[in-house]
Amino acid sequence: MTEESKKIIEETKISVDDMTTAGMHFGHRVSRLHPKMKPYISGIKNNVNIFDLEKTAKDLQKALNFISRSVVDGKSILLVGTKIQIKNLVKQTAQDCGLTFVVERWLGGTFTNYETINKRVQYFKDLEKKKAYGEFEKYTKKERMGLDKEIESLRVKFEGIKEMTKLPDVVVIFDIYKDDTCLREAKRKGIKIVAICDTNTDPSQVDYPIPANDDAISSVKYVLEKIKETILNSK
Repeated sequence: MTEESKKIIEETKISVDDMTTAGMHFGHRVSRLHPKMKPYISGIKNNVNIFDLEKTAKDLQKALNFISRSVVDGKSILLVGTKIQIKNLVKQTAQDCGLTFVVERWLGGTFTNYETINKRVQYFKDLEKKKAYGEFEKYTKKERMGLDKEIESLRVKFEGIKEMTKLPDVVVIFDIYKDDTCLREAKRKGIKIVAICDTNTDPSQVDYPIPANDDAISSVKYVLEKIKETILNSK
């Protein structure tokens, strides 16, 4: 590891106390525990599994080290977080870091049928360009309204991947239970996966699992802040 990489890692300070304050230690009810999550559990409180945050801190650091190396090597990273309570945070972080993102429903085939998806993205960009250059003026009011409606529909689907010119090298998923289709497609295409893994998920499906609460906004926000720090320092 280079001295520069070590410096980046040291600058991203991970605090177990801060992680506790963020509620990262709360898992799901014990009945929902995935067997492969057992090594990450330190105990049970009110019938809820509690994460061992010392282990979470180590795995979060491994994930951040990998993200840092990826940025330094010029690799592309996609952030995926489609849960209503976190999507604005994920989108803002992606925009601050100059990354692509998906915060609406994951479109099946985004990775596995990328050529078809990319054609739709190009069509969306073409419509936006035509509107910007006033080419819609030749149409009737009703036709313009129809085109505007189509643009808005496409924006919801493709806004975050508009500048994605190829499959990403890395995908960061903030809930692999909800976005399991993204997880499966990434594995099929050999894309490296970093993900928050709650107690109801299988961490062995992920290259760099971050065992933590994926439901609390404060928990996801903590991880996003560390990812943002790491990326901006690495750049």
